[in-house]
Amino acid sequence: MAADLIRVTRSVSIPRSEIDFRFSRSSGPGGQHAQKSDTRVEALFDVERSLALSETQKRRVVARAGPVLRAIAQDERSQWRNRELATDRLVEELREALRVPRPRKPTKPSKAARERRLDQKRRRGDVKRLRRPPPD
Repeated sequence: MAADLIRVTRSVSIPRSEIDFRFSRSSGPGGQHAQKSDTRVEALFDVERSLALSETQKRRVVARAGPVLRAIAQDERSQWRNRELATDRLVEELREALRVPRPRKPTKPSKAARERRLDQKRRRGDVKRLRRPPPD
């Protein structure tokens, strides 16, 4: 059963059964293989229908990424490999949507930094003053 779960974060794992796959033909050149095989994979994850996420997590994901997460892979010739790539991309998108942003802590410049800034401004003003034409 552990193999059936996909680990998203330390506390969140989703079952593979909650990811829906759609298959179609890949775009671009490829000859006989590409024209006959459905190797393009679209992975869909319905956030609101998921049993693996709490209500808070669902709200966060819907607010940041929408009610349905979608990932497409058509990089490889193999449908199985494209399925793995699409799943990885979907998990990465879900992980990013679940991430809680850290609150910004306001900081003040140090006394030395303020003095360096004012000293630099003074020097710059001196340079500009020396560039002026002499008074008549």
